[in-house]
Amino acid sequence: MSKTKENLKAAFAGESEANRKYLAFAKKADDEGYPQIARLFRAASAAETVHAHNHLRIMGGIKSTEENLEEAIGGETYEFKEMYPGFLEVAAEEGENTASWSFNVANEVEKIHAGLYEAAAETIKKSQDLPHMDYYVCKVCGNTVEGSPPDKCPICNAPSKSFFKVD
Repeated sequence: MSKTKENLKAAFAGESEANRKYLAFAKKADDEGYPQIARLFRAASAAETVHAHNHLRIMGGIKSTEENLEEAIGGETYEFKEMYPGFLEVAAEEGENTASWSFNVANEVEKIHAGLYEAAAETIKKSQDLPHMDYYVCKVCGNTVEGSPPDKCPICNAPSKSFFKVD
């Protein structure tokens, strides 16, 4: 890999991380009663997304939807089969219970994501889109459900009101 490709990959990772971090900072600013500072964090986050998308596009990291689904399936499967089990083991050894909780709920949700992507991949092989469906995400654990939110999240037990609809 050329040095420029390595730099694009590192820049993509950094911009992606900044995007997520700034959104978390915005939520905290909103919670603390600083709506304008929260707006600033969201604006910077949006700019970081533009940067990340540019880097990914230039790296050739955005392919056909079918190829993108296959990559997503591979990534999600790696996370729940290899990455998170290793992280859970280390967190347990170190007595890091809150990290264990975070890794565990993410691991469970990655299994769901892989299944959703696999269903989408089967559909696209028939040159079809998925049927219209609403998606909801749990604000506590990230559980992703189709149709409507459950009364209680099966992963973290959060109430139905903890789910938000994805546009």
